[in-house]
Amino acid sequence: MAKRDIAATPSGDALPREPRTARGRATRRKILDAAAKEFGEKGFHESSIVSITGRAGVALGSFYTYFGSKDELFQALVRDMSGSVRDAVAPVIRDCGPELEREASAFRAFLGFASEHKEIYRIIDEAEFVAPQTWQDHYLTTAARIEARLQEMHAAGNARELGEVEAWAIMGMNVFLGLRFGVMEEGADLDHVADRALALLRDGLRDEQGG
Repeated sequence: MAKRDIAATPSGDALPREPRTARGRATRRKILDAAAKEFGEKGFHESSIVSITGRAGVALGSFYTYFGSKDELFQALVRDMSGSVRDAVAPVIRDCGPELEREASAFRAFLGFASEHKEIYRIIDEAEFVAPQTWQDHYLTTAARIEARLQEMHAAGNARELGEVEAWAIMGMNVFLGLRFGVMEEGADLDHVADRALALLRDGLRDEQGG
């Protein structure tokens, strides 16, 4: 069995390092993609390493080159999905100024990601019980990115002072609207949903005519 490269996370947990070669990275990617399908369809407990490597088209021994166990793979997958959400949003908002409309652009990007990767909801939900620290880290880091954007808006004079509470509220709106219109409904008008969400952020719940 090949010796695995081990690194440490900020919390001190031992985790596999990224492979050094393009071939290794491709193999690890195949395993993660297969795991997303397997865990998304069957859940953690009903999935097996044999089934995942079969889906990936890689040898069982290759699995242990990159992951020490099914638990370790699941944690890596949650981190990978969290990074994928970040990577889906970042290019869309990179050239946007610190204005509220940037959140609408970020939201549209997330809705599109959720509609294409519906398995993320089952996997992240299950992570609360299978990998609770990784699950918590996913939400904490996501909210921190939103909070940083809100603070930029405040610094630019485009919003009142906003912080963690507002960041988590926006994240919650994103998650559940993504569930409703990205997962439950096929072909939803995601631009319309994003516009309605932006209107809620911009105008709140007050009826300006009715007071």
